[in-house]
Amino acid sequence: MSQEFTFTVSDPEGMHARPAGLLVAKAQQYDSTIIVSHDGKSVDAKRIFGVMGLGVKQGDEVTVKVQGNDEVNAAAEFEQFLKENL
Repeated sequence: MSQEFTFTVSDPEGMHARPAGLLVAKAQQYDSTIIVSHDGKSVDAKRIFGVMGLGVKQGDEVTVKVQGNDEVNAAAEFEQFLKENL
């Protein structure tokens, strides 16, 4: 079983270096695998170049899939993190 949610980026700069770095640091706190998808591409949220390579801009929607031992907690906290930072 996995947890999945969508999120619309509101940061005027999109998912640029600073928020991407914060996102990766947050993802690395969990045992679960966290995959971020946008425009047909999916990347590991624990890899900075993958996240930045998605080219997410303000108003873009991303899908986040969380799977692993702590997926319920990880998905809830990760979604809250995105709302507060992106």
